[in-house]
Amino acid sequence: MALSDNLKKLRERAGMTQAELAEAVGVSQPTMAQYESGLKVPSVITAVRIEQVLHTTCSELVGKE
Repeated sequence: MALSDNLKKLRERAGMTQAELAEAVGVSQPTMAQYESGLKVPSVITAVRIEQVLHTTCSELVGKE
């Protein structure tokens, strides 16, 4: 599974909307939508923020677990 698919799955599992996750991470909702659609890849700093908010690991985000 790609990062985009994993991100969406983990966000939904956390019961968050794209807008809620985007706000918690410090990016716009359209940017979060681009991450989930695979059009854009988050920076390392943003990926770490996502992992903290979703209580997961970067490895799980990229599908290495």
